[in-house]
Amino acid sequence: QVQLVESGGGLVQAGDSLRLSCAASGRTTSSYAMGWFRQAPGKEREYVAAFSWSSTSTYYTDSVKGRFTISRDNAKNTVYLQMNSLKPEDTAVYYCAARLRRCSGGGCYENPRWYDYWGQGTQVTVSS
Repeated sequence: QVQLVESGGGLVQAGDSLRLSCAASGRTTSSYAMGWFRQAPGKEREYVAAFSWSSTSTYYTDSVKGRFTISRDNAKNTVYLQMNSLKPEDTAVYYCAARLRRCSGGGCYENPRWYDYWGQGTQVTVSS
């Protein structure tokens, strides 16, 4: 069992930055890979960023490339999402997620069905 807790969300203005954190606890002795997703009002949950299984590569959805950065601190069992140049379109509840196995198929890390554990989310609101 893995528990994930997001923090760092808030209300900011367009152009501002935020850093989200996701702390993992519980059964963290096994290998896992992390990803970030978000869900805006009236929309489906969408992929934002993720690590490869080995965490040697990072991936981003096109709309956040160049603005968002996913990183991790293994010693703290924490993953981060640095969000710069925020836009009103980034307004959403942001979720971190963990998968406990390799996934198969191109871009499989984008599919939320591969993730086994989810945090409760943190609200990010970007005003125009």
